[in-house]
Amino acid sequence: MKTTLIGISGGSCSGKTTLGKKIFEYLGGSEKCILLYQDSYYIDQSHRFKEDGGDVNFDHPSSLDFYLLSRHLELLKKGREVEVPIYDFATHKRLKQTQKVSPKEFVLVDGTLILSQDNVSSLFHSSVFLNVPEVTRFERRKNRDIKERGRTLDGVVKQFENHVKPMHDEFVQPSMARAKIVVDNTFTLESIVARLFD
Repeated sequence: MKTTLIGISGGSCSGKTTLGKKIFEYLGGSEKCILLYQDSYYIDQSHRFKEDGGDVNFDHPSSLDFYLLSRHLELLKKGREVEVPIYDFATHKRLKQTQKVSPKEFVLVDGTLILSQDNVSSLFHSSVFLNVPEVTRFERRKNRDIKERGRTLDGVVKQFENHVKPMHDEFVQPSMARAKIVVDNTFTLESIVARLFD
């Protein structure tokens, strides 16, 4: 079985997860696809975390285990099963449990920094970057983190200003140049899928 690796990137809260799920269903759902998340590969930072929006920079590439992600993608491409980490956002711990993932025809990878890392981006057969204005991304992130992750408004704002925006400008936005497809909020699913494989 040939496995096709597809990267879905863009800034935080640009719509990557929504697009990834739509492409996942369009290509055949769980029968044919795997959807992996960069966030699963966070390094355990619980021993350094002191306060919401504090010193730990979760948006720098060094906060993620891209070696393990690249290794997993290589194994899936070869038809091998992998053990994907499970990261707990509430405690900032990588849990002892893992999730077994078997290779499928399509592997979709969702992440802000996946195109910025040579050892990961070089593995993709195709990729898409969602280019969404900063004000839109911030509002989405604020609402998500407060409602879904129990964050404080002050912590969300501090983290965005001190880490998210600077890392976006330094690493995420420049990686757009590596994407096969760049889209904004006006995209149609059919047009993106068609261009992924042309």
